[in-house]
Amino acid sequence: MTENETARPTIQVAPAGAERWPDLERLFGAHGAYSNCWCMFWRLAHTDFNRMTGEERKAGLQSLALSAQPPGLLAYVDGTVAGWCSLGRREDFSALERSRTLKRIDDRPVWSVACFFIAKPYRRQRISQVLLEGAVDYAASQGAKIIEAYPIDRQTPRLQGARLTGCSGYMGIASVFRSLGFIEAARASETQIIMRYFVAEPGG
Repeated sequence: MTENETARPTIQVAPAGAERWPDLERLFGAHGAYSNCWCMFWRLAHTDFNRMTGEERKAGLQSLALSAQPPGLLAYVDGTVAGWCSLGRREDFSALERSRTLKRIDDRPVWSVACFFIAKPYRRQRISQVLLEGAVDYAASQGAKIIEAYPIDRQTPRLQGARLTGCSGYMGIASVFRSLGFIEAARASETQIIMRYFVAEPGG
């Protein structure tokens, strides 16, 4: 290895089940990822989400992590928890199902990639891409035929050159999804699109 080369970190992805709840809790920290959201914004009706405390939302996510179906995936960099991706059947996301902007485009069953959270020291290090690859693989292993996502499109005139701040890109960036084979299925707004990945049938 030359002085201009650096070793790439080892990134691993795993379902956020019961045994990994302490890691998820550590990753989200005192602020529950984004403003005590605890990644429950899309999983609850907005009226329920708004009246709950941060601790109640945390308890809700913990309950999901302890259930038979993990609510998402965790990424580890050299063994240290670094990122999160919320994943599940679309019907598990109550607010998403009720959304007018992100309403269903058809009645086909899909799995949804709803949110990312990357710890500050690990941002801009391909963590979201590796998480997305893991999400596709995991959803497919659970029988998913279509994986759906709702990223912002930075190629639109309104966002070209704009700097993302706070949680503005929490649903992902369209270019990352495109690079992994997701295609545009519908335009939700000027800056947000609905994208889909179709799992290939064996032998297809």
